[in-house]
Amino acid sequence: MFSVTTSTTSAAPRRAVLTDPGYQAFVILRAGFTVAPILFGLDKFTNLLVDWPIYLAPWIDDLVPGSAQAAMYAVGMIEIVAGLAVALAPRFGGWLVASWLAGIIVNLLTIPDYYDIALRDFGLLLGAVALARLAQHYHAERRP
Repeated sequence: MFSVTTSTTSAAPRRAVLTDPGYQAFVILRAGFTVAPILFGLDKFTNLLVDWPIYLAPWIDDLVPGSAQAAMYAVGMIEIVAGLAVALAPRFGGWLVASWLAGIIVNLLTIPDYYDIALRDFGLLLGAVALARLAQHYHAERRP
């Protein structure tokens, strides 16, 4: 004689989580803040979307060694790491992306004519903070 072990857990709790608007917002933000930093980070190496070095404030270019493009290579690596951090640990990755965006905002506010991009990045910063908070909430719910 043999016995079959079956799970008595229902799919209903999982379905309830998937239909929760807060969880849906978390998944959307997590996907966006994973993909966007990785893609923009990769583009720092090719400059296909834009000539990235023009967004580096002259005072920062004076501080970092090498050319503005070399600085963009470092920026690209940081953005790729930030995107991976969001994918793997959104509770921490969300704060990392928010901090990185704060640095970008400071950079942009010191360049004339880029205030609109700084304002857009402030909106992204708020989204990254919301991601980190939602990740904390849903991580706490999973704990036994």
